[in-house]
Amino acid sequence: MIVAVFLLTALLSHAPHVNCDHLKELLNQKKLPPCKSCKVFIESLKKGIERTANGKFEGGDTDWEEKKLGTYANSEIRLTEIQEKLCSDVEEGKDQCYAMHEEHDSVLEDWWFNKQAEEPDVYKYFCIEKLQYCCPENHFGANCTPCEGYPDNICNNNGKCKGAGTRKGNGNCQCDAGYSNDYCDQCADGYYEAYKDEKKLLCSKCHSSCARGRCTKAGAIGCLYCNKGWIMVDNKGCLDINECAATTTPCKIDEFCVNNEGSYRCLSCDRSCHSCTGDGPDMCKKCAQGYVLRDSVCIDAEQESRKQHVYITRYLTYLGLCIATCIIFNKNTMLAAIIGIAVAIYISTSEYVLNSHHTPKTEDITQTFRTTS
Repeated sequence: MIVAVFLLTALLSHAPHVNCDHLKELLNQKKLPPCKSCKVFIESLKKGIERTANGKFEGGDTDWEEKKLGTYANSEIRLTEIQEKLCSDVEEGKDQCYAMHEEHDSVLEDWWFNKQAEEPDVYKYFCIEKLQYCCPENHFGANCTPCEGYPDNICNNNGKCKGAGTRKGNGNCQCDAGYSNDYCDQCADGYYEAYKDEKKLLCSKCHSSCARGRCTKAGAIGCLYCNKGWIMVDNKGCLDINECAATTTPCKIDEFCVNNEGSYRCLSCDRSCHSCTGDGPDMCKKCAQGYVLRDSVCIDAEQESRKQHVYITRYLTYLGLCIATCIIFNKNTMLAAIIGIAVAIYISTSEYVLNSHHTPKTEDITQTFRTTS
């Protein structure tokens, strides 16, 4: 045992320690696709622009400085303040963001000083036109070809164009769940046409009872074939088979059957039951070994025997008390009668209290079991 503990300690001491700093470093070093990395860079730039939006020249005569040096909004000072924190807010691909800033700083400065007025969209200018890492929305490939159905019916509005917005991809449609074909203009297996016109196709999922994903409309009545656990009924479609209602139960003798849609489950009987019809000690068909039936509930036989022994002992004590009272006061009949009545009242009260506190009803036993289980 000591040797095993020593070996385990040695293994744990040499195990690689992965902490938050290491995970953060991995995120910083992650290599992103060109367009994604450009978007990350531009997002950080836009945050810097927002951060300095309400800034101005520090100290001196601001009006004079703006007249002589130009406004702070387009100043070199503001650009420098933005660049100082550029990419510092990035986690995923931070190293790549810094590299892009260093490599294409001149492009950024050209936009800042010369192109802002004619092209206010820095993403379009930087990522699409100059670096050519990205394409406009719903365009793809090296030449930024429009996606099928551009501009307002991309893949029949039931899918996405592969490579859209990047210089990658082939422009083929990647259909949403429930749609198929090259242009996502058909319902996939397991779906049916819920609505269709010249501009719109709406496909909805077949009911779970339909086999092979074949159906013509909503619900079990729309199925062409039924899955296992269901049966086809004329004008009603697929109806659930209640396996639990069969003459021969599909469960073991110490289990009871619960029907589900298209299937069933076998759950274990209470431990007090040899066989049962449901959950709880009051649902036993036959008590398990070591249990006896009392008031339609299977209870522990040993506990019941111990309870009977306690009853007998208690009643013998009461009897002894009565006999002792008669012997001690045999010469005074009136006093003996009074004490006898008092003893009888004591016995009756004791039995009432004991029965009300220690003999729970069948419903209480059942409720206690179901609450604890």
